[in-house]
Amino acid sequence: MNWKRYKNELVLLFAFMLMVAALLYKNGQISSQANYAENTRDTVGDLKDIIALKKVWSDSKIAKKIENLKELIPSSKMKWNNKNKRISVSYSGLTARELNKLVTKILNLPVEISILKMEKRDLFYDVEFKCKW
Repeated sequence: MNWKRYKNELVLLFAFMLMVAALLYKNGQISSQANYAENTRDTVGDLKDIIALKKVWSDSKIAKKIENLKELIPSSKMKWNNKNKRISVSYSGLTARELNKLVTKILNLPVEISILKMEKRDLFYDVEFKCKW
């Protein structure tokens, strides 16, 4: 046919398609860079949190803070077992005021709580608490 007649239009169409393809490629590259920067920012934030938690958990005063739990409740109401940075305590016959003090103190400790069970019996409470640090 007469391809020679439309030669300029075909060149123009090819150039336009090439320009659109380049634009789509560049937009893809920019969006992937933005995602990478966002992921890097999130990773750096996570590392900062991990470092801060490591400093808190490596504190040598944690054992002393946990020993303060012994003084909070009378020893007649508890069974204490402390082994190698792990603690297991059972409280029985706690009043509501003692329970509130105990739970507030426990939740402010920088420890990993594995068990925290509370049972109400009449007007008194029984608590089982296990943690490690």
